[in-house]
Amino acid sequence: MNEPREPLAARMRPTSLDDVAGQQHLLVPGAPLRVAIEAGRIGSLLLWGPPGTGKTTIARLVARYTAKTFVPFSAVTDGVARVREIVAEAQARLATGRGTILFVDEIHRFNRGQQDAFLPHVEAGTVTLIGATTENPSFELNPALLSRLQVHVLRPLTAADVRGVLERALADAERGLGGLAPGGGNFVLAPEAVALLAEHAGGDARRGLTALEAVAEDALGRGAASVSGAEAARALAVRLPAYDKSGEQHYDLISAFIKAMRGSDSQGTLYWLARMVQGGEDPRYVARRMVRFASEDVGLADPRALSMAMAASEAYRQLGTPEGELALAECAVYLATAPKSNAVYVAWQAATALAAETASAEVPLALRNAPTALLRALGHGAGYRYAHDEPPDGQHLDAMPAGLEGRVLYEPGPYGFEKEIAKRIAWWARGGRPG
Repeated sequence: MNEPREPLAARMRPTSLDDVAGQQHLLVPGAPLRVAIEAGRIGSLLLWGPPGTGKTTIARLVARYTAKTFVPFSAVTDGVARVREIVAEAQARLATGRGTILFVDEIHRFNRGQQDAFLPHVEAGTVTLIGATTENPSFELNPALLSRLQVHVLRPLTAADVRGVLERALADAERGLGGLAPGGGNFVLAPEAVALLAEHAGGDARRGLTALEAVAEDALGRGAASVSGAEAARALAVRLPAYDKSGEQHYDLISAFIKAMRGSDSQGTLYWLARMVQGGEDPRYVARRMVRFASEDVGLADPRALSMAMAASEAYRQLGTPEGELALAECAVYLATAPKSNAVYVAWQAATALAAETASAEVPLALRNAPTALLRALGHGAGYRYAHDEPPDGQHLDAMPAGLEGRVLYEPGPYGFEKEIAKRIAWWARGGRPG
């Protein structure tokens, strides 16, 4: 295993549709996508799914089954200039009767303008575009481009799928680890070691194979052909990071943290916070998310929540790690146990939508600024009653423009301090008179 070779995950890439782990809903015999691939009648498409579920593999197999040239393109390292080069090569290739599969990995990383660069070449049939993304294409892709792609959703691999991938790699003497154990045999992993690797993979075949390679190298270094569960755990702890703070797990863990707080589970909230902090996440990022949560999910059900979140953020800024982490934990528990209301969030969404729809609605004359005699003569400010000079029953004002009078945007929730706010709104609606 010391000779220069591709990583195990690259060597074990499936060479036929039957070898693809999982994704049976797309690739089982008779499935529309498989029928199209086997018939060589495949159009431009988008593969959306978590890392390590086979997006690149399927794209390569499409090129193989359709006898087209596979041209990889990375949204991270390549630019629009490279698109022009690829198109020129594809046009020359078409003249000889051979098509081109342009595979764009992480297509969501392109901005809308860059995505537009693909449109004319997709429409002209110069290239067959296959995009891969881990992000929701509805939010990340230009609608014009998305409308020209058939979207296929890939699912995370099950533990059984990953075990099958690992077992094939252990037995494959040509591409995998078969025959590489001391003595020329195969590595033998205890059932608990295989289960650990499958669990560690988290539905990602590439991650599982990378972990398997690390475990095998560790065993080879010890001169051992067999691996116990404890030995596999030790090898993983040494060789693999626990948390990818810039990748998919980053988003999964912050999602779990937010949803635990929203669900008022203080125990789960602390657990996911600890997972992120121990994994190397920037605590300042977590603090910012708690500030947002205090406004969006707690809101006016507990007006102190925002102050708590801001104070925790400032405490961490002053103290740093590890002392400042306790302030974050304290705030997280407070937010998890606080009454919840997204009423202001919903109201703000409604207000911004209404403002966009009625952008030409005029400001009522009574509410307009009247700094000059001319403006006052034109009626600006006429009829405005200064609230502090009025009795309670004259202080309430409907400040909406004409045609929107009485429109309700904010409705207080039934929990926490918003019950008091509901009483205040009702009091003002009655003109400050008792109910």
